[in-house]
This record gives sequence, C-alpha cells and structure tokens, in this order.
Amino acid sequence: MTAIELILTLSSFGFFGTQNLRWSAFVLGAFWQPVLWGTAQPVYPGQSALMFVTHAFLHGGIAHFAMNGVVLLSLGKFVSSNIGAARTLLVLFVSAVAGGACFGLLASTAAPMIGASGAVFGLIGVWQAADYRKRRRSGLPMQPLVMAILGLVAANIALFVIFSGGLAWEAHLGGWLAGWLAGQSFARH
Repeated sequence: MTAIELILTLSSFGFFGTQNLRWSAFVLGAFWQPVLWGTAQPVYPGQSALMFVTHAFLHGGIAHFAMNGVVLLSLGKFVSSNIGAARTLLVLFVSAVAGGACFGLLASTAAPMIGASGAVFGLIGVWQAADYRKRRRSGLPMQPLVMAILGLVAANIALFVIFSGGLAWEAHLGGWLAGWLAGQSFARH
C-alpha cells in the first residue's frame, strides 16, 4: 500500500511519467459499482472480482493514505498481538471484501470507491467484539462499548457531511460487520 501511494504521489508531482497515474490506477483497481452490476464493462477479465480487494490498496492522496495507514499500523499491531499475524491478515482481507460488497449493495453512485477504511473498520470490529466478550464475561456494563459504536456512527455522519457525501460509509459498515463477526468466530482471543 505504501509503495503504491509513493508511486502515485510522485507521479502526481511530475517526478516521472507524462501523466498523473492516480486516475489510471483507479480505473484498474478501484471498486466500481457499475462494473459490479454489469452496467459498465470491466477493463480487464476478472476486474469485477479483483476490485473487492484492490480498492483497499488505493487512496485519494497522501492524507487519505496517512489516515488509513496510521490506524492500520496502530490497531493492526494491537489486534495482531492478540490473534496473531495470519488471522489479522485474514481479517483485513475479509473486511476489505465485505466493505466492497456492502458498498456495492448499498451505495448509489457511479463514482469509484477507494481506500483501506473497510479493512480499518474490520480491525475496529474485532477489537469491539473482544471488548464485548470481556464485558459480558466479567459482568461489566456495556455502555462504554455502545457509546464507542455510537461514536463511530456519529463520526461517519460528520465526515459524510464534511466531505459532501464523498465518504464510503457503506464500506465502513461492511468492514466493521465482518470484523465483528470475525471477532466472534475465527479471530477470537
């Protein structure tokens, strides 16, 4: 993800190539709802399947990449220390796919969806599933967990408004649901 963003950023600043490569990368790797539903032709064979994963490696710029990267590194390290690297990678994969699927089912746009936020929200879902189990076992109140989940919803609403609808909340929801389910099943610790 870092190598891809570095290449795309350097290209956008004109360090190599004759054009900005970001849009070309989006054409090839972003999640395109019209391709999913067959209202637009894929650019290459298999795109309609591969885009469920490739979208997570592309970002709108260095700030978008940094935001997702910081959370992936910090929360990924925490989750990995509890469930191991292999299961963490599986959670990231499943959450990216679920984020794409949820976006494909719920969004109503022809615009491409990019970013690792579905995977990020998958890690949050795993973390919150573990917190839920811990609270339930110990008889602790669920209010902090409920407030944290409501905080995520509020943050998504605020960012959706700030970005004038340019936020793939559907991918966040799909990733979180996949993470929560993973945290209740194969990614338990």
